[in-house]
Amino acid sequence: MKDYIRLDADDNVVTATRALEVGVEVADGKRTTALIPSGHKVAIRAIPKGDQIRKYAQMIGVASDHIAPGEHVHVHNCDFVATDQDYEFGTDMREVVPASGDTFLGYRRENGAVGTRNYIAIVTSVNCSATAARRIADYFTPERLADYPNVDGVCAFVHGTGCGMADSGDGFEALQRVMWGYAKHPNHAGVLMVGLGCEMNQIDWLLEAYGLKASDTFQVMNIQGVAGLQRTIEMGISKIEAMLPIANEAVREECPVSELKVALQCGGSDAWSGVTANPALGYACDLLAAQGGTGVLAETPEIYGAEHLLTRRAVSRAEGERLIGLIDWWKDYTERNRGSMDNNPSPGNKKGGLTTILEKSLGAAAKGGTSPLTGVYKYAEPVTAKGFTFMDSPGYDPASVTGQIAGGCNVVVFTTGRGSAFGSKPAPTIKVATNTEMYQRMTDDMDVNAGDMLSGGVTLEEKGREIYELILKVASGEVSKSEAQGLGDYEFVPWQIGAVM
Repeated sequence: MKDYIRLDADDNVVTATRALEVGVEVADGKRTTALIPSGHKVAIRAIPKGDQIRKYAQMIGVASDHIAPGEHVHVHNCDFVATDQDYEFGTDMREVVPASGDTFLGYRRENGAVGTRNYIAIVTSVNCSATAARRIADYFTPERLADYPNVDGVCAFVHGTGCGMADSGDGFEALQRVMWGYAKHPNHAGVLMVGLGCEMNQIDWLLEAYGLKASDTFQVMNIQGVAGLQRTIEMGISKIEAMLPIANEAVREECPVSELKVALQCGGSDAWSGVTANPALGYACDLLAAQGGTGVLAETPEIYGAEHLLTRRAVSRAEGERLIGLIDWWKDYTERNRGSMDNNPSPGNKKGGLTTILEKSLGAAAKGGTSPLTGVYKYAEPVTAKGFTFMDSPGYDPASVTGQIAGGCNVVVFTTGRGSAFGSKPAPTIKVATNTEMYQRMTDDMDVNAGDMLSGGVTLEEKGREIYELILKVASGEVSKSEAQGLGDYEFVPWQIGAVM
């Protein structure tokens, strides 16, 4: 393995593949003039103050002072600047060669949707019913579920909002979409919705808006109507006990890959995210798209500065402009909340070598592969298009994944460079390490090591296919590392938008 990686001939920086001492030759005969941490950037040309710093053949910032060849390039001499893109639509359309024949073992529901897991869900309308939901779920221990081997568990999806909010607008509509998405998710064989009764986010409004009706496997109740917490817990246990035999009747059957919706996610990113794991996941997304499956990219603040690359892949101008509209909304949202789009990357991202949001976004967007962008969706909106799609969400991983699952994703693939202890229910999470050192340090948490693309000669195509094949195995019931550790009960975090009143 070389001491550095140069991603494009147009770049004026390279990335160190190990910690470099002073005097190490990098590119074009240039030598380091400072200690360079692994994953950090080195200038290979003189970069005058105010000139662009370029990586991935794109601008990632401007020099805040003159940078000489061999210097360390990072937050001390690289400034973020807001982008002003010239957008093109449909100018980078790569043909998707249709493929068929790949299958997985899934749960075919009555409405035709296909699940990868078989849970019973308790969904709360408001924080006031969170304790009731958790106590109901806690009753169903592995011992009590032993007679129902086809049921993966009883999960409580609780949150910290639902009242003290406007009864219309972005925040209210997003929460309602999340609740509807979890109530109708194909990974759920049964659902119990629990409210308090007087909250702003009324369960009855949700039922009316989305046409949900009570059945043996879909029940609702309010604590005030049942007459107290303890009676609500007892009634909730009784309702789920009645659902369990029905849920246990579900069996896996062979289903086409076109029934998979995969959330493309990253967290704890580092400089290798955009070099190894994210492009490999992008290749897996392309394989999925070729089979008629769906990949869902999200985290709008983390494509800022790379959105012009995605609009070039939009199947229509309308879809491309929808994506630009999301970017414009986020610019306004951060400004009126006295924030900055460059507040992301995090301190951990920066320690791993990422300097600006522009650099982070260029790497994050690679999770979407090269297939056409077929659809752009609001947060938690049902994803109906096949192929590569995008969903609006914050960069905060639990909130983002919650929206993707609500939109119908039945598997999550999560790349990380710094490390992650994330997991999700009801959709299982597969975690991909960007570098071998972290993979070996956190082997109990990581399912795939993409670091061997740097050190082991593994190709992008080989790693992408490895991820794709693992998606099919996990979708068929193989337990991921995060599932084995029981993660997912506390990662349900609906995006809270708007004032708390």
